[in-house]
Parts: sequence; C-alpha cells; structure tokens
Amino acid sequence: MATARAVPTAFVPDDDTPVFVISVAAQLAGMHAQTLRQYDRLGLVTPSRTRGGGRRYSNRDIARLREIQRLSQEEGMSLAGIRRIMELENEVGALRTRVGELTAELARTQAALGASRRVFAAGRAGDVVAVRAGERPRRRLSDSRALVLYGGRRA
Repeated sequence: MATARAVPTAFVPDDDTPVFVISVAAQLAGMHAQTLRQYDRLGLVTPSRTRGGGRRYSNRDIARLREIQRLSQEEGMSLAGIRRIMELENEVGALRTRVGELTAELARTQAALGASRRVFAAGRAGDVVAVRAGERPRRRLSDSRALVLYGGRRA
C-alpha cells in the first residue's frame, strides 16, 4: 500500500508580506538604497525590520516608493507635501473603513428593530395614535387630549 506524501506548498506572499531586502527594493522601485533609507527616516515608508534591524520591504512598500518618486519627479512636490498627502490618504482610508463599520451596524440595528418598529401620528382630534408605516390615522371621535411620549428602547 502506497502512502501519500505531503506535497510542499509554494509560499505566495501577499502585498503586505515583507520579503525584499533594501537592495532589491531599491532596484524594484528604481531608486538608490540611500534614498529608501532617507524615506524611512522621514516616515514616508516604514519597512518591517528583522531581529538584526535589517529592513524588509513588501510589494505595498514598493508601490508606495514608486508613488513617492512619481509625485516628487513628475508633480514636483516636496517631500513634506508628499508626507502630508500620504497622511491624508491614510486618514481617508481609516474613515472609509469606519463608515463601512457604522453602515453595517446601522443595518443590523434597523433589521433588529424592523419587526418592532412603531410609528406614531397625530389623530384628527389631536391625540397621538399608533399606526403602521405609510398609513394615516383612522378617523376617531375621541375627546382625549392626552399626549404620550414614547422614548423607545435605549441601547
């Protein structure tokens, strides 16, 4: 009887996996390694570090380096301006993520309240009556002038 041998799977890094040493990253980005060190000191790119302190760059870092180079050379922007653009892009990304989270939370809350949703309207006599959504209050001959405030459930 033959036994099945485990076939080693190939390592496939994602965009955030730090795999490139500084010399390879510099070559891929089309710049000098000293430029990458300067960008690291300025906080424009923050590569991962090995235990020994060596820099390791990911595909996302390489793309960011290329964008910095484009903004600097083609758009004529200063490094301070590029840093501010990168900060704002990060902030926009974080805000988009938060909006997505809040939208999902709102949808869950609306779904949970959907079955128990109550709508109130003023009746013809001035009283407050509960009605279905999209429905007008029925005509009633009521002498009531009571006003009921419904606070709903609090989370």
